[in-house]
Amino acid sequence: MKLYRFLSEDDTSAFCHKVTAALNKGWHLHGEPTYAFDASRGVMRCGQAVVKEVTGTYSPEIKLGEH
Repeated sequence: MKLYRFLSEDDTSAFCHKVTAALNKGWHLHGEPTYAFDASRGVMRCGQAVVKEVTGTYSPEIKLGEH
């Protein structure tokens, strides 16, 4: 089955570390990163979709971050 996650974080090194950790767990980038201004907090936010092929059958109870 194919798993999908959307990672987001403030535009700091924390975002890069989050994406790097996912890549090192076997996830692959899916599409381009996105950026948006969070006016309520006055910060830029980053987002990146990642996908991963795993064995098994999909269920909404799957903890995507544990894969």
